[in-house]
Amino acid sequence: MSEFLKMDIFFVIATIGFVVFAVLVICALWYVVKILRTINRVADSVEEEATAIKEDLHEARESMKRQGKGLLSGIATLFGMAGKSGKRILKKRKS
Repeated sequence: MSEFLKMDIFFVIATIGFVVFAVLVICALWYVVKILRTINRVADSVEEEATAIKEDLHEARESMKRQGKGLLSGIATLFGMAGKSGKRILKKRKS
């Protein structure tokens, strides 16, 4: 074989290898972009929910201030224990 034929074969094989590698990298980047977009949507959704929770807590705090209740009675109200005395709650827990 002549030297030029060997060089031509090498360059053809190297070019094919580079093209295959480039296609694989492009496919991998495509999937990375899709994953990042999904993460961005999830982060936006979490941010919206956090804002809604913050507003709800602010409304609950304002409501407690208007009604003049203390912190403990407000927390008890949030957990559905309003109107129950501490002794009754302890009795329930013991039995």
